Amino acid sequence: MNPLEELERSIIKTYRREIWRNFAFAVGRYKLIQEGDRIAACISGGKDSMLMAKCLQEMQRHGPVGFWLEFLVMDPGYSKENRNIIEKNAERLGLPVHIADSDIYEIVSKTEQSPCYLCARMRRGCLYRHAEELGCNKIALGHHFDDVVETILLSMFFGGQVRTMMPKLHSTNYPKMELVRPMYLIKEADIIRWQKHNSLEFIKCACRFSEGEESSCSDGTGKRAQMKALLTQLRHLDPKIEQNIFASVENINLETIISYKKGNRCISFLDEYDV
Repeated sequence: MNPLEELERSIIKTYRREIWRNFAFAVGRYKLIQEGDRIAACISGGKDSMLMAKCLQEMQRHGPVGFWLEFLVMDPGYSKENRNIIEKNAERLGLPVHIADSDIYEIVSKTEQSPCYLCARMRRGCLYRHAEELGCNKIALGHHFDDVVETILLSMFFGGQVRTMMPKLHSTNYPKMELVRPMYLIKEADIIRWQKHNSLEFIKCACRFSEGEESSCSDGTGKRAQMKALLTQLRHLDPKIEQNIFASVENINLETIISYKKGNRCISFLDEYDV
């Protein structure tokens, strides 16, 4: 068995329960892939998107639904070192990537707005545009279970609302495009175990402003990093804390909610209280 075959086997055999079953379950549960889909697996160069691409590749080969797959790397202005790492990892993982160049980092560096917010919007728009040019109707992103749980906490603590990262979304600006998150139920700790098992090294932060620095991507001071730290503490109280937080947005009882929004309408419990 060659190294690539061993790596692929680790996904569907060694980490079958932690990775492959959760991947397949999310795809089925949330109806992320339909017959005839043309999906752009969007690869940032990190562990999450690389593993997602491999899982999609395995599903395309062995799954019951026929779909087309493109492996899209959007280069917003990576350093030569990071781009080289991405290209070498793609070759090692057997991913025939399509690299789309852009000057997003250069543009963002000159703005007075929040660079992270503008960069995220521009990167997402660039992904949609290139995916559309490749004939795709969906883009797949590598957000995992931890990202979902952290988003719930961020929305509650800093946004004053109950919101989550959805498993799929219709694009507002690209009507024929849809975003899907097939890693939705896979825990980050299991992704890291798979990475270490295969002795893989991925780029840790794609941001040009923090490459090689102990900056916002790694210093633990950002709000998302704070949520990670909080969950680590809460896990000592209950090992299933993340699952419970996730379940809270699946099991909302509207009869116990003061008010909720549907579209532009705010519905209060008082609307039917005396009816």
